[in-house]
Amino acid sequence: MAEYVNPNALVDSDWVAAHGGDEGVRLVEVDVDTTSYDSGHIPGAVGWNWETQLSDGVRRDIASPEQWAELLESSGISADTHVILYGDNNNWFAAFAYWQFKLAGHDRVSLMNGGRLKWEQEGHELTTAPPDVERSSYAAGEADPSLRVLQPDVRAAVGDGSTVMVDVRSPAPRGCSDGSRANSPQPLRPTGGPSRPTPAACPPSVSPSSIRFRRWIGLGRSRTISTITPI
Repeated sequence: MAEYVNPNALVDSDWVAAHGGDEGVRLVEVDVDTTSYDSGHIPGAVGWNWETQLSDGVRRDIASPEQWAELLESSGISADTHVILYGDNNNWFAAFAYWQFKLAGHDRVSLMNGGRLKWEQEGHELTTAPPDVERSSYAAGEADPSLRVLQPDVRAAVGDGSTVMVDVRSPAPRGCSDGSRANSPQPLRPTGGPSRPTPAACPPSVSPSSIRFRRWIGLGRSRTISTITPI
């Protein structure tokens, strides 16, 4: 992973095959298709539902600190656990979970480069057996609210010339003609309201041939309005 700006943000599938069961490591699968986990997952991995566990549908926000701590404790994750996230759709919602970990102050978290598809294509083992998880006690680190901006911050930044906004929504919502992902879920998407100023569109971040993040993806520090940004 040395070709990336932040190599600690990623591990490869061979590393997971060799170390996924090590003490102090917890695998977590987060899929767009919330039924995928039950059809087969990496041995030892727990499955998270982005709709019900990473988001609060009543508040239309990410999980509260209390909800987040409960999710981690029930998954056997403590403050010093190295969490490895992976999922379908090029790690889309795994990256959403990655951002929440960083926002909450959890340092040891990585994405499995290539996600679930690369694991399957390489012929690694999948199982339907539930993982053996011992409940943990989670002491949260210091949260980093600088990794998230809210609507007033965005409005203040529009037109100031010093801020770059990148639209990572599916093509149709941002006005592109390619509607191939038009029906894909958009986490915490607002229902109505005024249109946004047009930001720069982000080219595909995953190489179609290797299913891995492109080398130009820095996985460095950035902020997000509400959802998916690897830190």
